Amino acid sequence: MDISDNKVLIANRGEIAIRIIQACRKLGVDFVCVYTAEDAHSGHVRLARELGGPSGLYRISSYHDANELMAVADAAEATAVHPGYGFFAEDYRFARRVMQRDRGIVFIGPSWRVIRELGDKINTKRLARSLGVPTVPGSDRPIYDELEAEELARSLFNFQVQQGIKNPLVLIKASAGGGGMGIEEVQDLDLFRSVYRRVRNYAARQFKDEGVLIEQRIRDFNHLEVQILGDRNARNIVHFGTRNCSIQSTGLQKRVEIAPGFDPSSLSYNFNAQKLMDDITNHSLAMARKVGYDSVGTWEWIVTRNGNPYLMEVNTRIQVENGVSAAIARVKGQSGVDLIAEQIRTGLGDPLGYTQKDISFEGVGIEYRIIAEDPANRFTPWVGRIEKFDWSGLGNEPWLQMYTHVPTDTPYDIPTEFDPNLALGIVWGKDLDEVKARGLQFLDKLRLEGVAGNGAPMKSNLEFLRNKTPDILKF
Repeated sequence: MDISDNKVLIANRGEIAIRIIQACRKLGVDFVCVYTAEDAHSGHVRLARELGGPSGLYRISSYHDANELMAVADAAEATAVHPGYGFFAEDYRFARRVMQRDRGIVFIGPSWRVIRELGDKINTKRLARSLGVPTVPGSDRPIYDELEAEELARSLFNFQVQQGIKNPLVLIKASAGGGGMGIEEVQDLDLFRSVYRRVRNYAARQFKDEGVLIEQRIRDFNHLEVQILGDRNARNIVHFGTRNCSIQSTGLQKRVEIAPGFDPSSLSYNFNAQKLMDDITNHSLAMARKVGYDSVGTWEWIVTRNGNPYLMEVNTRIQVENGVSAAIARVKGQSGVDLIAEQIRTGLGDPLGYTQKDISFEGVGIEYRIIAEDPANRFTPWVGRIEKFDWSGLGNEPWLQMYTHVPTDTPYDIPTEFDPNLALGIVWGKDLDEVKARGLQFLDKLRLEGVAGNGAPMKSNLEFLRNKTPDILKF
């Protein structure tokens, strides 16, 4: 079956839905979009109507309703579904369902078994350790015995003291938890038992599982990622380099991403930064090969100030920041890599068509997440109407890519049902100095204005992004 014979259901919204539409068009693949009432004025709805006609768009009540999505897939005769990011992107049960139902369709993402295997943080940690991949020191299985937990915590305290850490900390985490729930710090071993019991009881109430994990609390680190791509059946697995995602909100949500992850040609580090990037890339590839990774995915790492890397987790989906990795990548010397198109193309059965030797990297990329929020007030989301959103003062610069679902020719009320993410601005430069200068030029030329219901002017994170730009990739 030629991939152009497919129709892809885009089970997502906003900016990522637009990029999936564009990737499908580039590949000659038909698509169908969904939207909810709150998204009636989103740019992805407008683009779907323009390019797909009346049959290219279906209204649903919720992006979280798998039954509705499957009903649309059947009505539109879709042969595949792309989950984007969020919603069902890392739900192995959904991926399994779409493949195994009576009218099975392709899930454009990793196989459901891979999602299940790597989505379990405990299992991922065990797999990593079996391959000699460094992970955060601590348990790789739930602990139910208080004495065993205290003994492990004591060993982690002693380990940190040996490393010269002045104020050692351990984390007690509900093993069945997620999203930051059921986690407490302990900095005094005399308090360990009382905190352990509190977390254990919380875990039993909230998750019906008393198991806890004990881990070292790592501070003063950079957050690096490795971008992986494998074709169907994992016949060929390659990487698209590293990126640095250390500039985050107070809630540890990413705000700026830079590729590559470090720049030893321009900045000094307390370790061999190039070797570090090579090491975490090789570790990530080893794990991908072991599990037969067959789509795009991201291996997320903590890197300490002295250059020690620890694997945090694996994200089995396309990520918001895929475009900044693509910006510096060249395949057979050609720029313009589109990782979403590559994910769709290989997910529908095309071979990758190139090897790691065909991939090179050039320059530095910055991705800015432009968000309606108030950084001065703990990044609280801002609600209101956008009245002006324009970057035409830059002209048609080849070094800038903008991805947004926000209309630029009409006012837009930000839906309160979703995160107030407005746009992604991706800037490229031949080196760190040039990309920072271009990044500031972009932010200075961008016009973003709006008004809240009470008449107060719009809040955004543009000034936060400006202030962070001069120091990118510094540890």
